[in-house]
Amino acid sequence: MAEPATQSLTKLVNDDSDIVAWWSSKVECVSALTRRRLEGTLDSDAAQTAFRELERLSAGWDEIEPGESLRETAIRFLRVHPLRAADALQLAAAFVAADGRPSSLELVTLDDRLAEAARKEGFVVVDVAMA
Repeated sequence: MAEPATQSLTKLVNDDSDIVAWWSSKVECVSALTRRRLEGTLDSDAAQTAFRELERLSAGWDEIEPGESLRETAIRFLRVHPLRAADALQLAAAFVAADGRPSSLELVTLDDRLAEAARKEGFVVVDVAMA
């Protein structure tokens, strides 16, 4: 499924296949793909290809699972950044993955609000357009 950032994101994955993802990332991807298919902006063949690629990628990534510390961190992020709940959970998962040292981990996102909050928390946010 070709999107404006597809080529840059593919290059990022090919250059560094060590992916750490939040526990619900796969659910969010399935939601987005299914919504596009149901809206008619993604045909069935392309959707099946995208679902297979998601399965391949998710089989190789490390997942950060939910827990009390992650929830409390997400709540803190919601109180200081204009984030949606799902984005706060993603940012909290990255914080947990970085062992509380955000500058030790690069964060990849296409969401501007999440990117801004991540920068303010000390993460290195990858500029997908420059990847």
